[in-house]
Amino acid sequence: MTAAERHDEAPRPTGEPPRFDAGALTAFAEALLVAAGLDGAKARDVAEVLVEGDLLGNDTHGLGLLSGYLGELGKGAMRASGEPEVIAERASVATWDGLRLPGPWLVRRAIDWAAPRAREHGTASVAIRRSHHIACLAAYLRQVADDGLLIVIASSDPATASVAPFGGTLAVFTPNPLAVGIPASNGPVLIDISASVTTNGMSNRLHAAGQRGAHAWWLDADGRAGNDPAVLFAQPPGTILPLGGLDAGHKGYGLALLVEALTGGLAGHGRADPPEGWGATVFVQIYDPSAFAGSEAFLRQSDWLVAACRASPPREAGRPVRLPGERGLALRVEQLADGVGLHPAIMPALLPWAERFGVAVPPARERAAGSR
Repeated sequence: MTAAERHDEAPRPTGEPPRFDAGALTAFAEALLVAAGLDGAKARDVAEVLVEGDLLGNDTHGLGLLSGYLGELGKGAMRASGEPEVIAERASVATWDGLRLPGPWLVRRAIDWAAPRAREHGTASVAIRRSHHIACLAAYLRQVADDGLLIVIASSDPATASVAPFGGTLAVFTPNPLAVGIPASNGPVLIDISASVTTNGMSNRLHAAGQRGAHAWWLDADGRAGNDPAVLFAQPPGTILPLGGLDAGHKGYGLALLVEALTGGLAGHGRADPPEGWGATVFVQIYDPSAFAGSEAFLRQSDWLVAACRASPPREAGRPVRLPGERGLALRVEQLADGVGLHPAIMPALLPWAERFGVAVPPARERAAGSR
């Protein structure tokens, strides 16, 4: 499932959000990034990935990140030009030093490197140290899975910590997302989950709005669970619970350790090293099913699972079982047609940047008559 689907129960603003043409938003974001000094090709990749996050409904990891990225460019914490340094490379495995270049551009480069090698060797992997933040992991999955390839992406941020190990109260991990794009005949399955019950982005948004979570997602420094994200900003700070919460958080704890091994472990740079600021250590792996039992055999299995999940009688009447990513993909189609519904906090955060750089703000558009 995508992050948007994980937070179906999170508080949402009331009323219809402002809607903008997706292409206009991409051009707007690209113009801001170029004005901030980012190379044109890199700016385009970052803008497209951010807007794709919003199209899929992940509005904490879409254009909501752009103001922060612009600030990082302004102070030199995100590198504006250059290429990653190759640390190691074999036929289908590479390790790069991202040199704090933009994360979305680096991940797209890693996919471009790995996909043809996966078709040749069956699988290919790239580990990236010292990337900047990589935005919404689900935003990278759809095209790869539509091309018949299975993709896995994992990310951690060794510069910060907000999630404690299960049974503890001192943060060690970030939410450590893991995303998988699975080919299927009638559209891919897109999994984007974290090793924690909620994300830093959602915690920050709720705290800024003075809101609480729908459930007890946080621990205070004394280990008491509650629904107030403000504990993360207290002294001493609280933590986000691992996936599974108080009852089964050992599962999220294990998942966090897996992500750390795939990212910091394979990249050879992580929490054992001095922090360098907001960023990411990344793992990208692509499989070509045709190199295993064959693409048709793979689709036969994935299609059976999709049908079986959808046929499962729903626990609540009127709420049929969905596949991970199904809601996000449907929302993407709707928003490409009717405009992207931005969270009300996003555009106000970007207006000062637009004024500073002299970039025209795209006009909000009316939703098409009869749209839901």
